[in-house]
Order: sequence, then C-alpha cells, then structure tokens
Amino acid sequence: MSGLELLSAMVDGVLAPPSISETIPMKMDVIEKGNVKFIVKADSRHLNPVGGVHGGFAATVLDSVTGCAVHSTLDAGVGFGTVDLNIKMMRPIPINTQLFAVGRVINISRNLAVSEGDIKDAEGKIYAHATCTCSIIRPNS
Repeated sequence: MSGLELLSAMVDGVLAPPSISETIPMKMDVIEKGNVKFIVKADSRHLNPVGGVHGGFAATVLDSVTGCAVHSTLDAGVGFGTVDLNIKMMRPIPINTQLFAVGRVINISRNLAVSEGDIKDAEGKIYAHATCTCSIIRPNS
C-alpha cells in the first residue's frame, strides 16, 4: 500500500491504529496527500512532576502528524525517518481538553521531506508548533 492508502485504512478502521495512540491518545481524523489532522487529548497519564502536561506529549503528537503528512505522499515500499524535529511550545497543553493537531508537507524531494505541524484548540488558539525534516528511505538506495 502507498502511505496514503495505509493511513486511510487506519482512519477507516480496516487496519489497527499504531500502538503509540494507546500511550498518547491520538485519533487520525483526516488523511489527505500531504495533509493530516488528528484529535488529541492529554490526560492524567501525561503529567510531569509539577502537575503540568509533559512536553513529551506535544513532541510525540507533533512528530506523529509531521511524519504522517510525509508518509501520506510516499509510494508503496518507500519509508521515512525523522532527522530533525524542532518544537516551539507557545503555552501549556491543557489536561482533559480535546485539541487538534495538523501536519502538512512543505517540500519533498527524492531524499528529504520538510513538514510542519501545530496543536490548536477548537477556537484556533495555538499551543505548540513544529517543523520536521525526514529522510526518505527508498528500496535499494
């Protein structure tokens, strides 16, 4: 399957979601070529020692949406790996609040892809933003 076909099969329930979505509640909502949208919600499992949502929650979500945006553009048998993930936290992620994470491809070449993503609430308030560089892994290359 192409990346788009694989991710779409997960959205449609034909394939199981990745196991990371059990640890970090993420539900794929929209999958299009080069664009994805997830519904996410931090809960009591994601708190740091001072009681706020750990930054790793946003980092994992943003790595997922930026990576899936890239994956949605790839042909069958072609993979990718995150090389660089740069995250800016704008404000604390709220606990037990539905948020939306989007990822979109900015540029893709034979060997590298650059994507970006953000986490926002229903009113459009941004909580975190990321840019991501991925290495494209082609068979026999």
